[in-house]
Amino acid sequence: MIDISFTPFPFLTTENYALRNLKPEDEQEIFALRSSDEINKYLDRPKANTLDDAQSFITKIVNGIAENEAIFWVVTPKGGTRFLGSICLWKISREDATAEIGFELLPENHGKGIMQEVIPRVIQFGFEEMKLQTIEAELSPRNLKSVRLLEKNNFKLAEVNEENPDSVMYALRR
Repeated sequence: MIDISFTPFPFLTTENYALRNLKPEDEQEIFALRSSDEINKYLDRPKANTLDDAQSFITKIVNGIAENEAIFWVVTPKGGTRFLGSICLWKISREDATAEIGFELLPENHGKGIMQEVIPRVIQFGFEEMKLQTIEAELSPRNLKSVRLLEKNNFKLAEVNEENPDSVMYALRR
């Protein structure tokens, strides 16, 4: 059993990036992420159709962090404020000491090595600060860039969903 608290909010940094909390003024970027056909083609989630959808998502995330149910960071350049993407640990199981990692970048930031730099810092936070034993990632096996990114970070294929061939689980154990 692990005890988790995200108060105060855990701001993280890497050599080139800062990970900060999600704010209401991020609504345009959240809308861009959640309404993008390019990003959503591999995700099983409703597409954002309006700014209200983005605002509702922000409220849900802020409340989830306050309840210590998930942690969600906005990725920005270090020393800057420009929203590049997001990364989170969610589906936290205190009993099993597990969480699922999720990440996405605005399309113009794809292929720049941003997540390759940020993911190890979030993994470190999950294992060292949250005391997780396993970090999982559920994704489409067709999302080859994310599969390769996870494999570069030592995630191993853990489960193939027989009922849904478009979903596989990767896992990284402490």
